[in-house]
Amino acid sequence: MTRTLAALPGAARRLCLSRRNGEICTRETGHRGLHHRRGGRLLWSDLQADPPQCPGVGAPAQPAATLPDGYPGGRALCPVCWAFVIPVDGALAPHDTWRGDDSRAEADRRRDWFNAFGW
Repeated sequence: MTRTLAALPGAARRLCLSRRNGEICTRETGHRGLHHRRGGRLLWSDLQADPPQCPGVGAPAQPAATLPDGYPGGRALCPVCWAFVIPVDGALAPHDTWRGDDSRAEADRRRDWFNAFGW
């Protein structure tokens, strides 16, 4: 199974974002062989990778504070993977672990939010 890969447009290199025990692979997207972290001291295959669904699903959640333009639009911040997720009945809805922003604009908005409200 191929893991979801992401990178910001314009980034010098696109990284594979497969995870194992929360650690993100530091190899380039589309690499052959094992995923690794910390100079190869932690190695894993796709079969050993963390499942895509975040373990924070179902955690209590309320909409995050908003920037003047309304970002993040009623979504809550997942304390496990740092994704902005729509809360359903006061809990985090099912979502995949955050693996990077879909666009440069979304990355900029996230940066502004974290600069304003912190971690």
